[in-house]
Amino acid sequence: MLEEHAGGDPSNTRQWVRRSLRNLARDLRRRGHAVSATTVARLLQEEDYSLKAQRKRFTGPRHPDRDRQFRQILRLKRRFLRRGWPVISVDSKKKELIGNFKNAGRCWCRQATVVNAYDFPSDAVGRGIPYGIYVVNRSRGFVAVGTSADTAELAVDAIARWWQAYGRKDFLDATRLLILADSGGSNGCRPRLWKVRVQERLADDQGLTVTVCHYPRGASKHNPVERRLFSPISCNWAGQVLRSFAVMLSCIRGTRTASGLAVTAWLNRRKYRTKVKVSAEKMEALKIQRHKTCPQWTYTIRPRTRVKKLG
Repeated sequence: MLEEHAGGDPSNTRQWVRRSLRNLARDLRRRGHAVSATTVARLLQEEDYSLKAQRKRFTGPRHPDRDRQFRQILRLKRRFLRRGWPVISVDSKKKELIGNFKNAGRCWCRQATVVNAYDFPSDAVGRGIPYGIYVVNRSRGFVAVGTSADTAELAVDAIARWWQAYGRKDFLDATRLLILADSGGSNGCRPRLWKVRVQERLADDQGLTVTVCHYPRGASKHNPVERRLFSPISCNWAGQVLRSFAVMLSCIRGTRTASGLAVTAWLNRRKYRTKVKVSAEKMEALKIQRHKTCPQWTYTIRPRTRVKKLG
């Protein structure tokens, strides 16, 4: 009877059935077997069936340039590290409601903390948008917590502030910067505003030659900032109620690892506009050079000697 409703994993002996225990028990009773759903569960376990949840593993069809881009990222990263040039990995962390809301995880305490039953945004003090910068050369983390919107301007402003406050002191005489980023989101390969702000804030203002490498679609988990910075932060504030921005910042700043990670955080209260359109004239004015290998994911933006003013 299970043949018509059974499935299995081709790599091992796991099997599962699509029908519920009650439906299987009803079918058995129709065939003259007086059994309950509990008996059906026991019989299924004896046949090596068990309850299984779905797993998110399939990331879609692989892009033909996926492996080529990974090799290019590795080649550029080794080149920059060998010459002492800064390499940073950037991304936005999940937005967090600030207030008396439940935060996943557990912590040691004498009594459980009572929080709101519902996560209504109207009951929140605000919404924190952590944008992380992980310096691969020095195992240091920097997080700018935005309060308005996750935009390309927020991303580039965070990188520019890191460079002005820490980067140019840690990397004296460095004129090149390598940025590792995802292919989507505020720092993705498609948004025009991201490229314009990198040109204006990093290349023109700071005199940096910026090379940007985007990871292929579905490969964001390979970005170092995910496992080197965001994972320790999530473990550090697990079970902590983020009642205020001060609590959130203290949890981020208190993140430490055995490998020597130290994290600096600051609050960015600037209001950022969304859906900002960039004209074709501004894109043509950029001093951008796309690499021959995977040009859609790797490009270099150089400083402009004279910026042409657009009307």
